[in-house]
Order: sequence, then structure tokens, then C-alpha cells
Amino acid sequence: MKEELKWVPSTVDVTRPSVARMYDYYLGGSHNFEADRAAAKQVEQIFPAIAQSAGANRSFLRRAVRHLVAQGVDQFLDLGSGIPTVGNVHEIAQQDNPDARVVYVDFEPVAVAHANALLADNSHAIALQADLRTPATVLKGAREVLDFDRPVAVLIIAALHFVPDSDDPYGAVAEYMSAFPSGSYLAITHGTHDDITPEEKAEAARVMAVYKNTDNQISIRNRAEVGRFFEGMEMLEPGIVPVNEWRPDSYEDRISIYGAVARKP
Repeated sequence: MKEELKWVPSTVDVTRPSVARMYDYYLGGSHNFEADRAAAKQVEQIFPAIAQSAGANRSFLRRAVRHLVAQGVDQFLDLGSGIPTVGNVHEIAQQDNPDARVVYVDFEPVAVAHANALLADNSHAIALQADLRTPATVLKGAREVLDFDRPVAVLIIAALHFVPDSDDPYGAVAEYMSAFPSGSYLAITHGTHDDITPEEKAEAARVMAVYKNTDNQISIRNRAEVGRFFEGMEMLEPGIVPVNEWRPDSYEDRISIYGAVARKP
């Protein structure tokens, strides 16, 4: 039976799994449907640590945002932001700087509808329904909140591995960064198969097969390919490393997701 909830836009097909809503499920959120939960549980059966991976991504986001705020950054463009859960960018940034401005971008209608409901009383943050693969559209909307004459931190957390090379993710990232001045930053996390065992590769192939039935398939990249997103930028220490190794403040097991932050010179 189709689930009818007031926060669900009428255009949403709740019978097809969504990567944003599956991610919401992994993080313990409630804005997902039976189709999302069924697909997510399939992934969990193959890869029980998927929720841990989602949590490690979220932990990297928290550390990166807090570091950037400490560097004086007060504007954030969160691309492929997903469904809001505890520890959103505006919550992290505005805790340290109440004037921090945030633009969330996602093409998933549920993510945007719920984000804007949460942000109704926050004059410094908005959510746009747009595809990160269309920089011109995203940047036009972002100007409502962000000052393009001052540094902006572009955050692309666990999103680029859902963009195939045929959609030119490198060109899109370059277009975003070209719109912002020196002193802007780029933070990315990206799934990888580097340094995993044959058994883990077999598991990964089965997980990717599940995602073929969702609204976005997975495009895994190696360290060098992830590094291409940062061409021409000054990489912050410790460089491109598993997310649990990027300036950790607690112990986490190794995750096959790269994380990195770089500064536009």
C-alpha cells in the first residue's frame, strides 16, 4: 500500500528506492519508505557495516565544517545534501558562528521539502531542489543566500560516487569552484575500492547491484581519480585519506571512503 505522509510531495514515487532516503535510513532517520528500507536492508545483509560507513561520513562532515569555521569560513554550499538529520551543516556551523550561511542542494523532493520545513525560521539557510550536475542552475539559486565575493566552502559528501564520468562530474566541480574567490574550500568524500580484499570486492559488487534499482547507480573511483576533483587547489593535511583518518577526534574502524579538504589559492 502506498504510504501517504504530509511531508511527501505528490510527485514522489515512493515505490522506487532513493539513495537519499536509504542514506537517511542508515543514519537512523524516519524520512524513508518501505521500498527504501527494503533496499537498504538488502545492502545491510551484504555489508553490515553500511550504517557505520554512513556515520563515519557524517563524522567527517562535522570535523570538516568545524575546521572551516575556525578558519573564518562562514558560507557553505552543501551539494547532494540528502535528507536533514541530526548534525546538519547549519547546526554545526551556526553553533560556532550564528551568522554562518548555508545553502543545501538536492534533487530528491523529500529531502528538500523536509529541509525547508526545518529551516522555516532560519534566515541564513535554504534548501534548493536542483541537480548538482547543473552548476548554472544551482549557483543562480545559491546567490539568494551566499555572497560570491567572499569565500565559500563547497561540500560534496557521499554524492559524487553517484555521478558517472559520462555526466562530467569533474567539469561540474570545476565550474562550482571557478564561481568562488580565492580562500574558498572544497570538501569531498567518495567511495573507493582501493585496498580492499577480493572478498570485500565481491561484497561491493553485490551492493552495487542493489543500487542499480535505485534513482542513482554507483561509480566507484580510486585515489588518483578522486584527486582530480582537487586539481589546482592546495590540499589540507593529511590529504586524501579514509574518512576515519581525516583529523580524527575519536577512534573509528577504517572505512572504504576517501575524504579530503582543499583550499582555492
